Amino acid sequence: MINILISEFMNEENVKTLKKNFNVRYDKDLFQNEKKIKEEISNFEAIIVRNKTQLQKNVLDNAIKLKFVGRLGVGLDNIDKEHCEKKNIHVQIASGINADSVSEYVIGSSLHLIKNIALFNNETKKGMWPRSSFRSRELKEKIFGLIGFGAIGKKVCKLANNFGAKVISYDPYVDKKLEKEFNLKFVTFEDVITNSDIISIHVPLSNETKNLINSSAFKKMLKKPVLINTSRGSIVNEEDLISAYKNKIISGFALDVFENEPVDEKFYGKIDDTFNCIITPHISGVTEESNKKISEFITNKLINFFN
Repeated sequence: MINILISEFMNEENVKTLKKNFNVRYDKDLFQNEKKIKEEISNFEAIIVRNKTQLQKNVLDNAIKLKFVGRLGVGLDNIDKEHCEKKNIHVQIASGINADSVSEYVIGSSLHLIKNIALFNNETKKGMWPRSSFRSRELKEKIFGLIGFGAIGKKVCKLANNFGAKVISYDPYVDKKLEKEFNLKFVTFEDVITNSDIISIHVPLSNETKNLINSSAFKKMLKKPVLINTSRGSIVNEEDLISAYKNKIISGFALDVFENEPVDEKFYGKIDDTFNCIITPHISGVTEESNKKISEFITNKLINFFN
């Protein structure tokens, strides 16, 4: 029988489905023990991971039977895809399956930040009445800038349009004919960071995008925008982000991803309740609904692969 290893959390019903068809070892905390994965992976024909399990060359070299990697998500920075190709290992991502979840997070965060809800909340809980202490703005007519226009960017665009925002996007890899369909304008990277009231990042982590939002980029943000990152932490320089906020270059930020996860104290230790910000533990794409859909998608792909 085919042996399947699942090293991170997955919808339980889909785990049960897999167990009807395969010999399954399910340990949602196994990602924490790379040494054990490296020792055990030689016994498995397939592995299902999220973003924490590191499938780099040193681990994959031990995967003598491995034929299938299922990624419960879309990012591939934890998987050596080139080495998988050399070893003829199929890598299956769940592209676009959690787009609804992430796009709702982005819109919710943008509303939260431009209305300064965190600051109003924090002071009101202290017994104060800060009705005129902070600005509260509307999303309508604001310039909503997207860096990247893939499946999630498209969903965010539609939602932002519904609120009456004006959407612009930088993505050199998409067809400009999409402008009419999605009611947006494609512009340069500099145009997005210079002219946007809200900036939301939707690109994978690569050599091209690492540290993309740094001090140089922040200095070009003329409208004191709010910044939202649900892609990968290393795309935004965290030290430069804190500096930009303290110097009032940006008016707020929402981070669901971090350079180090769990988030490092050297970052969160700089944030207090005077910050207009949201920081969450990489959950923008993880809802009950998206977890079920992603798990079902990868389950079906795995079953079809081996049948």
